Amino acid sequence: MSTPPLPLFSGTTRLCKGLAVVLLSVHVLINFFPSALNYLALIPAWTIPFAWNLITAGYVEQSVYGVVVSTLSLLFIGKLLEPVWGSREFIKFIFVVNFLTSVCVFITAIALYYITRQENYLYMPLSGFHGVIFGFLVGIKQIIPDQELPFLKIKAKWLPSMTLLLSFAVCFWTIEATTYLPTIVSGTYISWIYLRYWQMKPETKLRGDPSEDFAFSTFFPEFLRPFIDPIASIFHRLFCGRSDTSDDGQDYTLGSEPLPGSDSIEASRRRERGARALEERLAAERLAAAARTAEENV
Repeated sequence: MSTPPLPLFSGTTRLCKGLAVVLLSVHVLINFFPSALNYLALIPAWTIPFAWNLITAGYVEQSVYGVVVSTLSLLFIGKLLEPVWGSREFIKFIFVVNFLTSVCVFITAIALYYITRQENYLYMPLSGFHGVIFGFLVGIKQIIPDQELPFLKIKAKWLPSMTLLLSFAVCFWTIEATTYLPTIVSGTYISWIYLRYWQMKPETKLRGDPSEDFAFSTFFPEFLRPFIDPIASIFHRLFCGRSDTSDDGQDYTLGSEPLPGSDSIEASRRRERGARALEERLAAERLAAAARTAEENV
């Protein structure tokens, strides 16, 4: 009798497995050929003319710890998000978040160099899939915000905020961890912008998620939201102001007023799909565990 798959990998999609192979393969490549890191990682001083590293850097994990965490996170979270979004939207999300995160990290490194005049900001190889992983956490917050996470006893809507806070805390103990912060913060914010304003919903032909439960201030405790909302509105008008109007009628808003019930209905549908996908995954894992237990008892 064949051994049933491990619960962690049951239900994992081919796309997630393929991306996991890419992460593992690139990690092996840079270990056998260290010079490849100079061409694949983001080195701000060499980004021009090596502009392709804005894309490739996100798939380069330099440490064993990094590749293990990124691969397991991709397999586990990906099997929740991909069925809800669809394979095409899932890979599009990864590409956009990865690329724009690299752009933000590049700009941050150049700015830090001009501020400090320290050349290590220009020549330090920066890379990793953690920007996209934190983007996945934002996706979890969107589709199953009120789902309580096993073992952690916190709701999914607080997952991005808690992991960001933990990342900042780690930096006080390990100075090397600060190199990850620009990627983590950028990945979180870019993914929120993408899901909030840009993601196309095939079933409604509308873009984004204008629901109040997914506003930027919901990443913060409630007592801070009156202070966060004015700041968020500035960035909204600066980067996403055009999303408030639509020439083709495909947005959620008409002028400055939302269409009646559009955000609540769409948010409800998204949560239902997310909760249903999660229930199916948990059921599959329970069945796999039960089958394995039964085989051991035979």
